Amino acid sequence: MNPVSSDRLADLNKRYDAHEPHEIIHALINEEFPGRIALVSSFGAESAVLLHMLSQVNPTTPVIFLDTGKLFGETKRYRDKLVECLGLKRVKSITPDPDAIAVRDHHGILWSQNPNACCALRKVEPLEKALQSYEAWFTGRKSFQSSSRATLSVFEAEGTKFKINPLAHWTKNDIDTYFEDNDLPRHPLEADGYLSIGCMPCTDRVGPGEDMRAGRWRGSEKTECGIHMPAGQMLSKANV
Repeated sequence: MNPVSSDRLADLNKRYDAHEPHEIIHALINEEFPGRIALVSSFGAESAVLLHMLSQVNPTTPVIFLDTGKLFGETKRYRDKLVECLGLKRVKSITPDPDAIAVRDHHGILWSQNPNACCALRKVEPLEKALQSYEAWFTGRKSFQSSSRATLSVFEAEGTKFKINPLAHWTKNDIDTYFEDNDLPRHPLEADGYLSIGCMPCTDRVGPGEDMRAGRWRGSEKTECGIHMPAGQMLSKANV
């Protein structure tokens, strides 16, 4: 595949930037990338919103779930609950390469020694493999989630693929209202103060006044797992 065309990227942002998320999802699944797009979901705190929209457009659209081997049990049970209640037909759980785990994280404590290397092993590399046959993928990122996402656009380029953030311009109130209007179940850990939920060893509760991703990799400068960082940048950090 060739790198994403900057002209097409600009055109997509211009055409769809002001559209509602469900309109973007419908157009991309049925017109722009038919059969060549997937949704990547963590089944985390706000994931039900985008998953519900997808189920309303086409519940057979592929959904990729990264099971890192370090997730909360509550997240897996929440995944199963959403799959059933939303009628999602093609949710695929992706796991790290067991041979790579045996060589690079035999004792399962790489997260405490080099979290970037752990994320590369358990998330970035498996996702890269899972997305090989797709031209584009949806994410659930929003600009209000953290300062590092404040300028998030709907369409991004990542190598040869388009990365689409249909909820980029939504507010926290938009999310909460959508949950209420559509009677969507919340992630069970939200009520206990976990507002951004990733792997269990690297996720903490969020305190009053903190941004919602403050509990991720608490005490370090790390703010992203690597899926939403340029590949070269992630590789350099993983090798630190």
